[in-house]
Amino acid sequence: MRIRYLDWREGTRRFADRLKLLDQLFAHLLVQEDGNVEAALRWLEEIGERYQLFDDDLTFDDYKQRLEDRRVIHVEAHGGLGLTPKGERMVRSAALDEIFSGLKMGTPGDHRTPYGGQGAERLTETRPYSFGDEVADIDFSRSFQNSIRRTGSAELSLAEDDLEVYETEHHSSQATVLLLDISHSMVLYGEDRITPAKRVALALTELILTKYPKDALHVVLFGDTAREISVKELTYAGVGPYHTNTHAGLQMARRILMRKKHANKQIFMITDGKPTVLQDGGRLYKNTFGLDRRIVNKTLDEAAECRRYGIGITTFMLAQEALLVQFVERLTATNQGRAFFSSVDNLEQAVFVDYIRNRQRRVR
Repeated sequence: MRIRYLDWREGTRRFADRLKLLDQLFAHLLVQEDGNVEAALRWLEEIGERYQLFDDDLTFDDYKQRLEDRRVIHVEAHGGLGLTPKGERMVRSAALDEIFSGLKMGTPGDHRTPYGGQGAERLTETRPYSFGDEVADIDFSRSFQNSIRRTGSAELSLAEDDLEVYETEHHSSQATVLLLDISHSMVLYGEDRITPAKRVALALTELILTKYPKDALHVVLFGDTAREISVKELTYAGVGPYHTNTHAGLQMARRILMRKKHANKQIFMITDGKPTVLQDGGRLYKNTFGLDRRIVNKTLDEAAECRRYGIGITTFMLAQEALLVQFVERLTATNQGRAFFSSVDNLEQAVFVDYIRNRQRRVR
């Protein structure tokens, strides 16, 4: 009887693991297909047949029905299938889980800074009282001990020098704009660079919404022009026949961050190309060959303006051509920011390790 019970539990575990695998695969396909449920399901069915992910216990139609029953997908007014808000959250959560499962153990994962200061969490350490400290933070037990040592008497005779206060841990706040390059080069030559970039954006959004609700994350897409999109729209974002207007992207990001009251402000820019277009009096000035001095100088001017307002730029470049490296080095030097030359494979880990570590900074 016991053996049969263990077999039953093992079968249930394997079934649950298979459902989890299918959910992760479906979420990945949704990102790749810009939120197109029907296209993602077609790919899932083909992959499932090829690798025998479905059988009599769980057919493809069974899994599709489960998605509807769980309200991950629904039938839209025009008769097609679409994602529900729960489904959009599932895509973000899957991206977050997949990225963090690949990070090394021990990576700092919170917003704590290594500095004491006025904050929400009380530490066990104390320090001498200073003018302006909160009365509620006074450690009266230590203060009375100091009084007894000073006077040699148990009578209450507190002096200002006797007072000690608890240290409090400072939690910094952060406002981040994630700039995504949606120019045609992100899918050029058969290399898909937009999917990992979108997964980073989706995962960052879910991380901040769930763990750091006091932080702010804005997503800006830039191609010929720049536009801010909502969290809901992010799943459905895709590349287009666009050039790369880095100047417009940085300018919009700066304007967004200048409205924020957070102590720390930064821009994460994920791109694979040099700036090739500039808005000039409502018209697009284009130059797709080499590094056009006019376009580059305007972009560097915007990087300098970001620095003026205390906004750091971290660039994740998905290419390592000599001209691109030269441009990124100049932009980084102008802004005094940071740059990473990442491959498509390690972009997600690079962005998240950097984001989390960058949260540990002192706010003056």
